[in-house]
Amino acid sequence: MKRAARVGAWALAVLITLFVLFLLAAWIGSAIPRNSGWTEPDSGIEIMIETNGVHTAIVMPLVTPQKDWRADFPAGDVDDSQRPYTHVSVSWGEREVFLNTPTWADITVSTAIGAIISGDSLLHVAHYVRPAPGADLRPLVISPRQYARLVAAVERQIVPSDKRTMYHGYFGNDVFYDAPGTYHLGNTCNQWTSDTLATAGIRVGLWTPLEGGVMKWIPEPLQAGSR
Repeated sequence: MKRAARVGAWALAVLITLFVLFLLAAWIGSAIPRNSGWTEPDSGIEIMIETNGVHTAIVMPLVTPQKDWRADFPAGDVDDSQRPYTHVSVSWGEREVFLNTPTWADITVSTAIGAIISGDSLLHVAHYVRPAPGADLRPLVISPRQYARLVAAVERQIVPSDKRTMYHGYFGNDVFYDAPGTYHLGNTCNQWTSDTLATAGIRVGLWTPLEGGVMKWIPEPLQAGSR
């Protein structure tokens, strides 16, 4: 019994140490900027960076001169298809976590470990009507050229409609689609957000496995919800 207790204590100490090292690495990695010289232009195209406290997404206008998202993400794929949608929210993540954890209370140890080690991926797409800026939905103005690069980066994650499976979302305005890529601890949903923004030339952290590592680079609006 004593030997088993010592082994258990050692294993717990190792896990705690690894977790602390991960948090330290995430903090350091997220503080190292990519595109450090970027500044937000006075005019351009407004996108939004969305967070639920754990997971981040990129919110874009449904239609601009650079891109009409209605062909890739038709409103007919969601239950509330008749609403006058103006924006689309796109994020990437692990299949089992997306499909089987509608709330974070639903996540299991096996699901979490599977995602950390290696998991298939999905795109999560939500449709919005005139989303209001706030602490969890932060607007960011980028140039038309940068937005075109952002669009191209997102497009690379889209499987053609005739080759992908669609999965029902959590609510009437969202849906999941098959997506390329493998999810693991070094390539998380939040890393996808920052990698996509970095590809467009926007200033973000180098390694951002956690939500806070992304949102620290996106300022809150001065007057949340009044814009």
